[in-house]
Formats: sequence, C-alpha cells, structure tokens
Amino acid sequence: MPEPTKKTVKEAVGPDPPTVDAKANEPNEASPASTESSAPDTSRHASDGAADGAHDALPESNQPDTRQDLTGLFTEKPQSGEVTVGENITFVAKVCGASLLKKPTVKWFKGKWMDLVSKSGKHLQLKEHYDRNIKVYTFEMHIIAAKANYAGGYRCEVSSRDKFDSCNFDLIVHEARVTEGFDIRSAFRRTSTDACNDSGELDFSGLLKKSSFLKTGPRAVHVSTDPEVDVWEILQKAPASAYEKIAFQYGITDLRGMLKRLKKMKKEEKKSAAFLKKLDPAYQVEKGHKIKLQVEVANADVEVKWLKNGQEIHPTGRYIFENVGNKRFLTINNCTLADDAAYTCVIGDEKSVTELFVKEPPILILRNLEDQMVMKGERVEFECEVSEEGAHVKWEKDGVELTRDESFKYRFKKDGCKHVLIINDVTKEDGGHYRVKTNGGQSLAELLVQEKQLEVYQSIADLTVKAKDQAVFKCEVSDENVKGIWYKNGLEVKPDVRTHITHIGRIHKLTIDDVKPEDEGDYTFVPEGHAFNLSAKLNFLEVKIDYVPRQDPPKIHLDCMGRTAESTILVVAGNKLRLDVPITGDPSPTVVWTKFDKVLTDTDGRVHVESTKGHCIFTIEGAERQDEGMYSVIVRNSAGEDTADINVKVVDVPHPPEAPRILSVGGDSCIVQWDPPLFDGGQPVIGYVLERKKKKSYRWMRLNFDPYKNTTYEAKRMIEGVAYEMRIYAVNAIGMSRPSPTSQPFVPIAPTSEPVGLCVEDISDTTISLKWRPPEMIGSTDLDGYGVEYCKEGSDEWIPAFTGLTERTSMTIRDLPTGEKMQFRVRAYNMAGPSSPATLQQAVTIREIMQRPKIWIPRNLRQTIIKKVGETINLVIPFQGKPRPKMTWTKNGEPLDPKQVSVRNSDNDSILFIRRSERNDSGKYELQVQIENVEDRACVNIQTVDLPGPPQNLKLVDVWGFNVALEWKPPKDNGNCDITGYIIQKADKKTMEWYTAYDQYRRTNCVVSDLIMGNEYFFRVYAINMVGLSPEPCMSKDSAYIQKTGIEYKHPTYKEHDFSEAPKFTHPLVSRSVIAGYNATLSCAVRGIPKPKITWYKNRVDLTNEAKYRMLSKQGLLTLEIRKPCPFDGGVYMCKAVNDSGEDIVECKLEVRSQITKEDTKK
Repeated sequence: MPEPTKKTVKEAVGPDPPTVDAKANEPNEASPASTESSAPDTSRHASDGAADGAHDALPESNQPDTRQDLTGLFTEKPQSGEVTVGENITFVAKVCGASLLKKPTVKWFKGKWMDLVSKSGKHLQLKEHYDRNIKVYTFEMHIIAAKANYAGGYRCEVSSRDKFDSCNFDLIVHEARVTEGFDIRSAFRRTSTDACNDSGELDFSGLLKKSSFLKTGPRAVHVSTDPEVDVWEILQKAPASAYEKIAFQYGITDLRGMLKRLKKMKKEEKKSAAFLKKLDPAYQVEKGHKIKLQVEVANADVEVKWLKNGQEIHPTGRYIFENVGNKRFLTINNCTLADDAAYTCVIGDEKSVTELFVKEPPILILRNLEDQMVMKGERVEFECEVSEEGAHVKWEKDGVELTRDESFKYRFKKDGCKHVLIINDVTKEDGGHYRVKTNGGQSLAELLVQEKQLEVYQSIADLTVKAKDQAVFKCEVSDENVKGIWYKNGLEVKPDVRTHITHIGRIHKLTIDDVKPEDEGDYTFVPEGHAFNLSAKLNFLEVKIDYVPRQDPPKIHLDCMGRTAESTILVVAGNKLRLDVPITGDPSPTVVWTKFDKVLTDTDGRVHVESTKGHCIFTIEGAERQDEGMYSVIVRNSAGEDTADINVKVVDVPHPPEAPRILSVGGDSCIVQWDPPLFDGGQPVIGYVLERKKKKSYRWMRLNFDPYKNTTYEAKRMIEGVAYEMRIYAVNAIGMSRPSPTSQPFVPIAPTSEPVGLCVEDISDTTISLKWRPPEMIGSTDLDGYGVEYCKEGSDEWIPAFTGLTERTSMTIRDLPTGEKMQFRVRAYNMAGPSSPATLQQAVTIREIMQRPKIWIPRNLRQTIIKKVGETINLVIPFQGKPRPKMTWTKNGEPLDPKQVSVRNSDNDSILFIRRSERNDSGKYELQVQIENVEDRACVNIQTVDLPGPPQNLKLVDVWGFNVALEWKPPKDNGNCDITGYIIQKADKKTMEWYTAYDQYRRTNCVVSDLIMGNEYFFRVYAINMVGLSPEPCMSKDSAYIQKTGIEYKHPTYKEHDFSEAPKFTHPLVSRSVIAGYNATLSCAVRGIPKPKITWYKNRVDLTNEAKYRMLSKQGLLTLEIRKPCPFDGGVYMCKAVNDSGEDIVECKLEVRSQITKEDTKK
C-alpha cells in the first residue's frame, strides 16, 4: 500500500509529465477508493497556496501579473486559486470598517448571477468575523472537498450604504493524482447492471497516469499485459488519425471522454513561444468606460489578430489596435453590455484568451417602497422606481428571494423605470418585510395582514308594534360589503308584499308592513362569513277598546319604553329622531309637544308633529346636539289630560384628540402618548386607533384594529433611520372620530454602543484626566455628546462630572477628594438616549504620581537667539514633572526685572515674554525647574541687535589725477553685532546730489576713482550691520578738488613704498557646537600681501586632500565647509596663512552632538 503523504502546492498546478515507474511490477494491494480515503485532507489558503503553486510551476519571468489594485472598500481582495479534486480551499476578502457607519454586506457569486448564499451546505461555507483592534471585517468562502464542476469564475461584491465594490477571481480544479495499480481503461468503460450501452457514470477525476493493465475476463477485448506501457504517452505522441486504433487496442470504449482528457493535457504547456506575456484571465470595466487589453509578443514584427467570441474584430471608432515595440494593445471605448464576451489574441497557431466582464453602473432606487396594511383576501401592490429602464431587480420576503410560482401568488410587473410586486389574495402568512434590491441599493417595506373583524355600530332592538303598524328592524355594521340573512324563529325570512329586506351601505333593514299577530317572534340577522348574529324580539300589541258610553280621559301608553313615565332615548347625531307615542281617550285628545316649556310646531323646519288615531308622532330630521333635552307630550280632552316626559340624548362620535407626543424612540420602535378628546360625543370613549406613515409618504397604516384603551402606546416594527409621523382616532360606541393632528416627525434610533478605550490619561491630588474613543456602532444619526459620571468605590450613587454633554473624547474632572478611591464611567448620547456605560476596570485612587522634572528645549532655542531692538521676544519652554514643579528664571545669574520681562507658567511649559526688546535684554537666560530636591536647568542665549553708529574720522588722505584716497575708523557702537561693510558716497559741491561709489565695502580705506576734473567733491560713509545702515553718516570735513588738464603736474619724489605685508587674521575662528548630520561651516578673515597660502588642519592633520571638506576663499574671507559631520569630526581646527613676509595661525574647537531620537526623548 502506498504511504499517505501530504500533497504539496505544486501538485495543485497540474499533472507532471508521465514517467515510467521502476516499481510498477510490484503488486498493488490498495484499490483506488482506499487510496483516496487514506490520503489526508489538505486545505490551503487561496491567496497563499495558489500563489506558491503558481511560482513553482512557472518561471519568474513568465509569471502573469494577477495583482489587483486596492481601490474602493476592499483592503484585501480574494485571489485566484487552484485546488485538486477532493481538497479544500479558502478565499478571503477584507474590508476596512473605520470609515463605515454600519457593517458592510458581502455577497459571493459564481459566474454572473448565481448567488452562493443559497448553495451553502456541506461543500460550501461562508464565514465572517470582525477584528475590533484594527477595525477590519474578514469574509471567507470555504470550498470543502472540491469537485471538477466547481471550476470557473467567481465574484465577490461588498456594499455599504452608498458605497460599492466588487472583485473577480478564478478557481481552477485539477484532477486527482493517479495511484499505481489502477487500470486506466476501466475508467473509460461504461458499466451498468442492465444492457443499456449509455448507462453508467464516468469519473474522470479518478484517472491515473501510470497503470498496470489487467484483463477483465475471457470476454473482454484483448489488451496488452505489459505493465510498463503508458497509454497517455502513446496517445500524446501519436497523430490524431491513430487515436481510434489505439483506443481499440487497449480496450478504451469511451473515446469521447479520452479525447477530452487528452485535449486538457495538451493545453498544459510550460511556455509560449509566441507570447512573452499573455492576457490576464479576466478583466472588468464599468459600462460606458474604456478598457485596454495588452499582450507582449516575442517577435516585435509579428502581426496579431483579435477575436471576440471567435469572430475577428476589425478596427473601428470603438475598437482601436496599437503596436508599441513588442506590445500589442486592444482598446475598447464606451463599453456596453454587448462587449461582455471572451476575447482572443491569435499569433499563428497560438492563442491568448481572456474574458471581459462589463459592470453596469449601480441602479439607484428613486422612489422607495411604502408600508401597507390590508385585510385578508385583498390584493397588494408594492411599487418602486429605479434610475434606469429595464434594470434587473430582486424581490425578497424576510430575506428569501421571491419567484413566480405555479399558483401565480406573486406577479412581477415592469413599466419603464417602475417595478411592481403584486400579491393576489393575501393571507396571514404573507405578512412580513418585503425588500427590493438592485446592485446600487435596496428598499424595505412592511406588510401587515389583518383578519376581517366585523364591528357592529348599531344593533337591532326589540319592538312592540300594534296591528297594521310598520315594524322596522335596523342594524349597522363596519363593512359595507358584508351581506346577511334574516331569520324568524330560526327560519329564513323571504321578501314578499309586506316584508322588505334592504341593504344600503353599512345599514341592513328588515321592514314589515301591516303587522299582524303572526308576525310576532324572534328575529335574527346573521352576517355572511362571520360567526355571530344580532337578535331582537317583535311584540304584537293588541289594543282592545270596549264601548263605554261614558267619556274616557286621555292616556299615554309608553309600552315600548318599558312602561315608565320618564324615559331616555338615545339618538345618533345626524339620524332621524322619531317619537311615536300611543295614546287613548274619548273623545280624541289633542296633543301638544313642548321642550323646556316651549311649544314645538311644524314651523321649525326640521320638526314635524303628526297626530293619528291612537298615536302622536314627533319627528326631528337630522338630530343635532341642541336637540338634546327633556321633551313633554300633553294630551287633553274634555275628560281630562295626561302628561309624559321623554328625555332625548343626542350622541355623536368623539372629538379628535390633540396631536400625540413622542416620549422616546428605539431602534425600531417608539412610545407615543396623547390626551383624551375634550368631548367624548356623549358616550364614553372605549379606546383609540393609531396610524403611522413615513414622512415622505401619503399612505397611512393602521397599527391596531381593536380599540386601545390606554393613552400610551408602544409602536414597533419600524425601520431605523426613517422619519415617521403618527395620528390618533378616538372611538366610542357611536363610531370613530376624525384623525388628530399629526405628531412631530420622529426617527426611530437605537442608542449607540458604549464608548471604547476608556483610560486614565493623567491624575493629580484633586483632578483626573480621562480619554476614550467614539463608539464602534453609532447608528444612522449623529452623536449628541458624552456624559461622564463618577462615584466612590462601594457606592451606587453616580454623580455627573459636569452639566450637559461634551463633544470631546477627553475630560478633566476637578475638585475630587484626595486619597479617595473613585470609579468613573462614560456614556454616549444620541436621539435615543444614553448608551450602556464604559467603566474603568478598577477604581482609581486620587493621588499625584511623582514624575522627575525634565526640560525639553526646542531645537530653535539651542542656538543664540538674535532679535532686533523693538521686536517681541516670546520663548516657550516645555517641561515635564509632577506634582507641578517650582520654576525660576534668571538672567546672567540675576533675577529678572518684572517691569521689562513677563513670565507665565503652566503645568507643562513656561513662557518668557518681552513686549519690546532693548539692547540691555541681551544675555544668558536660565530656567530652573525643581520638585523637592530634584531639579533640571536649561539656558537660552538672547542677543538684541540695533543699527550701528556712524563711522569716525573720515579723512582725505590724497588727491591725484581723477582719484581721491579716503580713510576712516569703525564706529564706536556696532549695534551689538559685527559690522558687515560700509557704503561710500560722493557728491558734487555744485548740486550736492549723492551717488554711491562703493556698497558693502569691508575695509576702512578706499580710493574713489573716475572723478570729473574741475569739480569739487564731498564724501560720506555709512556703517552696515545685520540690522541695516547707521542712522547718520560720517561726513568729510574737507573737499577734494580735481585739477583741470593743462597744468603741468610735478610728480613728487618719494621713496618707493614696500607694500608687502605679513598675513594677519582680521577675524578669528569661533568655537562652535553643531548637530550631527547637518552641514557646518567655519569662517575667518585674513589679509596679507602678497596673497597668502591657506592651509586647514584638524588636530594638526592637513585637510587639503580630504573629500569631506570644502575650502573656499573670496576676497580674504575664508570658509571651511564640513559636509554632514559625525561625532568623530569634532576636535581642534586650525587655519594657517603663509606668504613671503611671514605666517599667522588661528584655531577653534568644534563639538558635534548626536541627534536626539524619539526613543531618547521618551527616556
């Protein structure tokens, strides 16, 4: 049995070339099935294993560039991978959640539209997790025990609100390795239990490269018994015309399967001779954009052909061919969905194939779905509008995709940009959340289905009727479409000449004319489809009048009202009030109706008074509230009179309540409260009906059908982040009021998650500084701020640290008791209220922590600070130390003058401020920071400079020809800085206009030339330093007259002057301290005649031939430049000047300090 070994990544790339195994003659006891089961299950990562395998299989120079730019939402995109049949592979996508308000939605597709969520199971698992530390969402797709049909193109899409991104990748599935002892011919034979030739199933993944071919029996086709024969090697070397003969020779009956396998093996070529770089496996482009396909060919002069789905492409305005060296480009402009195809680049017999996916722009939902509430059995239409006609949308119910079923329960309708979902004959099970999705957004709506509960607004009442009168049974129900049946004593009532059944709107009537004794009985009304009935009794009143010769006083009979003298009759506002009172008396009495002692007659318009034999009838058309009161009927005749009082009460629907108030909101709910109506309509309010709608919608949805008795209600099942409005109806026994005014718009919002990372930043004897980070989940509204609370350890009484909220993520709490153990917590607030608190892990003791004092001098203050007189000096010196250290400033060892210098100290820095600097402000300022016996010091040098004074003793040394020699002395006051030069000016005595003869002149003597003969000149000199010119010049006392020509000039005789002069340094070298890594210069000035030779030394070593040093000399100014010195460049530097008259030496010290790193600063 072969030893099970772990498969390497290289095995996933493709089968090795077939070779002859020396151990092929050994007996093989393991079957293919047992071999596969004994191999360990290996799983690999697509971005690691596949990449490694690709590098093992191809040379580095021929590796295809499969990198994808990280754009959009992905921080890591899934990479194409390869796997062997039966093995596992994982694809990973990562999304950064730092800038996302909500968790992103990720979908995995195979091909273009196959959503893999519905395929999850034994062989496919989708996982996700979130790393709170780095705020990265990781989504994984695990393919377990891969099969050959799993190969192909895949796509991963991620979306978050208005952001969207996608990525394409490929999966290549290789067939399993072949084990020894397996007959390759048996894999291509179809076997079956019946005689059908086409039965049986082929498993090409089990084919083996090296096999020992065995005879299957005496009836099998004769095959070779040589175990060394490799059929694949024979087939690869043989011409195509010999395939059938070879298959017959070795007993292979499935010729088609053999050709497919052989074709696949021939495709696995190691290197292309025509292409240096082939097309990428796939490209993606958005609709309307352009894409450029590129290949690199081996021969720069070769011609290529481009094919689209096998058809040759010719250059047009949209298809552009380019040749640049050995590169070939195909550019497709303004891509459409028709360009989504396979493209091939052909050079001779070789091809390079790729697939182009054209990505449509996101389809936006312009008009959202609206919530609906319907009754059972009705038809529902959900309608939305998208941004593009003919767009593909997907409908879901509670997360499950809806499709057309056989019963046509769901119908999908498209009308331009409108998409409609139609649900016929809804049932209780159809209630839920319906969602429409596009590739650019989604919309959610809720469907509530209620059972039809019939309400009885007016029931039928018992009647007592006399003979030949009319009996009317009347009832009113809530649904005008409900029909009903009338029964008498259990038998259905049929309409006839005297019996009339009417149904007008919600009112059902049974009218019996000319009532007879046989009409007496129990009458019942049964609504169709509802399990209840309304019953009433008809009493027949037989009036017997005996003849009495004497007169009979009048009598009022109120049998129908319970035979009481005082009765109350309720009438609904707007209905007819009809009072039918039986009376008797002989002779016939007269009838008078009164209300509050006012006689009522027919002249009132709505009032009708009628008297018939035995009856007096009082009718008011359209009863109103003012018709309410006590009515009296008086009957009189010669024998007497009778009076009866009837109390009439007019009832109506209640007034609408006031606008409801929203007390609080949650993630998908709110609590609403309202006040009872001011007028209940004369009947007690039995409850309320609530409705809600989205703010931008016109459709109100009822939240309850049965009256709700309380005045506080919790409305649920709303969408977070969507604005809603609510209104209330009041209900009494008469009916439902008009709707109340709508509430203020509100948005269901859930509280945020707790703040994260709460920690102590600083602490002292009475204060503590806290800091934290915003919550990870904020929701669809902004934060209002944070609240900080504290309490003593062991106590539950939390005290707010301040009034109101703060928007900052740090806070300093003051006036805390020293030495007390305190606990602190922070809560985030939004419209929904406070979040759960973030609390410190343990109580904190309020006590200062000793910290050693340390002064941090900024780099710009480590050198001498030069300021002009009158400028502001502002030095900020940061330091550290706890508790707050004692700070002391001195100048040249003396205390500061508070009138001239201001000092302001804080907990972490000290500021020295001089509003207008003066010359005497120059000096060495020292800051001392001390905590108990520990201190630190730092010095800052300030040099205040001013304009120089005028030069002194300007003299005319000599005048000859057109020249004047001048000489002067430096000014007494140099302005506290070096004199950088002089300005020499001349003026003609006639005009006294001054002209500059020399500018930035460094010496104290000069010769002014090119003067005009016959003119007389005056001269003046200004001194210059870094601030500017001296305010006043030094004027020459005498004038110089230039003699005219023609006068014989007698040359004076004088001894020839020796101008030679030994070298002398007029400006010495100055010792310096510099920072390593920054160029430094050393400067000095020398004079001497003839020009001296300059030599620079470091520690007595000649620097002439050193490349690190550059030596400059210009008009006696000598400069040595040291390029990026290091600490080893420090030492004694010397400059030596030598000429024939002598020599001079000047030297200085150079200190090179190392740079201060952040690590040194922390120490």
